[in-house]
Amino acid sequence: MQTRTNKLITIAMLSAVAYLIMVVGRIPVVLFLKYDPKDIVITIGGFLFGPLTAFAMSALVSLIEMFTVSGTGLIGLVMNIISTCSFACTAAVIYKRKHTYNGAVLGLIAGWLLTTAVMLLWNYLITPIYLGYPREAVVELLLPAFLPFNLLKGGLNASVVMLTYKPISKALRSARLMPKVEKTSTSRKKATIGGVLVSVLILVSCVLTILAFRGYI
Repeated sequence: MQTRTNKLITIAMLSAVAYLIMVVGRIPVVLFLKYDPKDIVITIGGFLFGPLTAFAMSALVSLIEMFTVSGTGLIGLVMNIISTCSFACTAAVIYKRKHTYNGAVLGLIAGWLLTTAVMLLWNYLITPIYLGYPREAVVELLLPAFLPFNLLKGGLNASVVMLTYKPISKALRSARLMPKVEKTSTSRKKATIGGVLVSVLILVSCVLTILAFRGYI
């Protein structure tokens, strides 16, 4: 019973954090496309508790977003859930099946690629409806705008998840909201250091690209 209660408390806290950073952390990138970091927290929730938790968090946060800060209504709700779940749930499914450092990396890369492809399709189908753009105009934006935006978004999300998942999970275990796990072996620690360096490189590259898009560099 205590374990179930702790799980619900943790999920509620992560959902609240995901919503708050979505509200305060939205960054315009190109045209009307904005990056927000909620997928990072939702993916961490999926890593901790599985893909169904990632889906539930995505639906909850997107629903609250629709009623508070979003102006895109039901279409925006659906697009948000599809975008987040294609990344977070994909990563969580793979990590659940292969619960190792390599599994986490593989899951994040798969989520990164899948969400990029999925959102190209859904932007082609849905954007003309809710923005009133001719479909031909949207097609012209797919490669120069939507593709790099979704690649940047996935890269940022994947790299930050890799950098923050372990510290967050350790903090939750220290707070006794998660069960403790065995100590990490030396080989896994070396792999983690390598992953951190790669994640930092991806993160810096994505940030510099966003600054370039916005004309700061």
